[in-house]
Amino acid sequence: MLSIAFGQSKYYVDNLSENVKRGMRQKIRNGVWPDWAPVSYLNNPKTRMIDVDLEKAPKVRKLFELYATGEYNLISLANWCKENGLRGNLNKEISPSNIHRILQNIFYIGLMKYKGEIFEGKHEPLISKKLFDKVQEVLAQRGKPQKQKKHNFVFLGLMKCTSCGCSITAEKQKGHHYYRCTKKKGPCQEKHYLREEKLIEQIKDYLQKVSLSSQDTEKVLFELKKDEQRAKEQAKITVQNLKKELEQTEQKLEKLLDVYLAEVISTEEYTVRKQKLLTQKLKLEEKIRDFEQKGLSWLEPAREFVLSLNYAEKLRNSENYQEMKTFLKNIGSNHILQNQKLNFD
Repeated sequence: MLSIAFGQSKYYVDNLSENVKRGMRQKIRNGVWPDWAPVSYLNNPKTRMIDVDLEKAPKVRKLFELYATGEYNLISLANWCKENGLRGNLNKEISPSNIHRILQNIFYIGLMKYKGEIFEGKHEPLISKKLFDKVQEVLAQRGKPQKQKKHNFVFLGLMKCTSCGCSITAEKQKGHHYYRCTKKKGPCQEKHYLREEKLIEQIKDYLQKVSLSSQDTEKVLFELKKDEQRAKEQAKITVQNLKKELEQTEQKLEKLLDVYLAEVISTEEYTVRKQKLLTQKLKLEEKIRDFEQKGLSWLEPAREFVLSLNYAEKLRNSENYQEMKTFLKNIGSNHILQNQKLNFD
């Protein structure tokens, strides 16, 4: 009798466990996260859904934005969390390892990973896919061993050799900075060195080529204003095409599920294909949302770009070389300098 009682108890426990697992699998298929919500989200006990924590969400979004700049590491972000009062859902301090998990969590872009499979969530995304991808690039770069810099060369990483396409490196000799070709691809006809003072003169000449006078700036801004109406009409067409592509992607997801249920493909192959299609769907939805909400958002950056070219004339007379380098990077200096011949000594 005792053995029968134990058998009934085990059957009840096993059945209860299976029912709980079945409920969690169904919940994740419906787009609802079945576990504890990550930082900046809250579990709603009434609706059984995941809500955005309005207090923590802006701070977590700022974490992604700060790390995407490449100027912060995990430890500095952990200190930033302490200074700004950002703590975990259990009111514990956020450690660097926790920040690493946050930065890699696809939950913040509207997707969910559960038992190795990717699902589309119904919760509100906190950041864009573009920002998330940028953070992953910085994380991957930080994972590589970094060489210690002995000297701070201002214009390092700004140019490439026109003759062979290799990067331009720098070295310090007798108190002066010299730039030369790395010659990593083999022999190069550029066998001389270029002193930093002469390089600055050449860069100022390049600034002159890309600068705009105040009169030309006004003309370009006027043309941008005329293009605004044409851009609105083009945006409508673009949104229609994106919606058609989104519909095709959703149909592919349904067909993929049918093929999987028919046991034509394996679980591993289904998971990989599903992840690609969900990522593609997320990008399309993000593009459609951007066009509908800020379809002409390119106009403002274009105006800022034109005004920055007008600023280049003033920058030619500046001695702030770090600001000069930043400006050249922002306007696509690699393209400019790669197609210009550096005059080596």
